[in-house]
Amino acid sequence: MKNRVLEDIKLAMKAQDKERLNVVRMLKADIQMAELNKKSELTDDEIISIVSKQIKMRKDSIKEFEKGSRTDLIEQANSEIKILEEYLPEQLSEDEVNKIINDVFTKVNPQSASDMGKIMGALTPLVKGKADMGYVSKIVKEKLSNI
Repeated sequence: MKNRVLEDIKLAMKAQDKERLNVVRMLKADIQMAELNKKSELTDDEIISIVSKQIKMRKDSIKEFEKGSRTDLIEQANSEIKILEEYLPEQLSEDEVNKIINDVFTKVNPQSASDMGKIMGALTPLVKGKADMGYVSKIVKEKLSNI
């Protein structure tokens, strides 16, 4: 995955795609910072986690930009999200996510909303990087409120 990021930087430079180049360089910098903190190479799963955090940050920014009616910044953040999503594994559909959630509910058998941690602990390894964790959390909360 790290090699793909480095190759994409070269390709963006050759194509003179400034926006892609900036986004991929930011991603490379985040990967390097994480490697420095960890003092070792990152696994693909750890890099996917970094990409997910970058996407989440931009989605949070979009909410703020909407409050300020900054359509130019919203468009820029959306295009950056599209570039970053290329580094994520294929995303699960809503039906697939709901099926996984239902399977975990069957295994964990939660008794109340206080079992949210148990459910998310079992769900996270199954969907991390493949689904929006905010969406997953929302669905789990809804299901727990119906218990």
